[in-house]
Amino acid sequence: MAHRDLPYSATKPSVGETSPVRVAVFASGDGTNLQTLLDRCRPPEAARIVLVASDKPAAGALDRARTSGVATHIIPDPSDGDAIVEVLRDVETDLVVLAGYLKLVPLGVVRAFEGRMINIHPALLPAFGGKGMYGALVHRAVIESGATVSGVTVHLVNEEFDRGRIVAQWPVPVKAADTPETLAARVLEVEHQLLPAVVLTAARNGKVVRLPFSQAAFSAGDAPAVTNTLVST
Repeated sequence: MAHRDLPYSATKPSVGETSPVRVAVFASGDGTNLQTLLDRCRPPEAARIVLVASDKPAAGALDRARTSGVATHIIPDPSDGDAIVEVLRDVETDLVVLAGYLKLVPLGVVRAFEGRMINIHPALLPAFGGKGMYGALVHRAVIESGATVSGVTVHLVNEEFDRGRIVAQWPVPVKAADTPETLAARVLEVEHQLLPAVVLTAARNGKVVRLPFSQAAFSAGDAPAVTNTLVST
């Protein structure tokens, strides 16, 4: 999938300033990954969260957005791509982030935001991905497989669940005594580091770029640090 430069907001910035990348976040649940973005995408950073959308009216992510003064939208029909594109264009969206959004994004939305829509997944894709693989189901499958390493993947979104080109991955050890809950907690710590790194790197570079995995930076600890060394793709 070809990259496209992120179109910055049409609002003219002040002299010496750069208009921040406008980010819309889709979430179906509590929104802990959203919270990390809300916390990190503040001045003087190059990205702003301008919209949080959900298919679940009671999603905690919507409450987090309202608390932060960010506009919200409840998606009445997740299969209506035209309506979703209209909402995103109304707020001049530059980058779309799926952070725990469980619906398949309609093809029309994928095409409208080709190269500008990313998703975070709690495993090392292409393993343990696809339709129905989310949350505790992913971690249970990892443990039952006997894998000794799991992790986090951020990828571009295409027309299939979890099959877009990988932007960033980070490994997380699977311990002998792990349950889906303990593994999920360890993976989530890395999600909270990796997703903001990808979003802010995209904002600073004007396009989604790959964050490489550094073998030297990974230890068998619970939450390895995320490097911001960049490689353009």
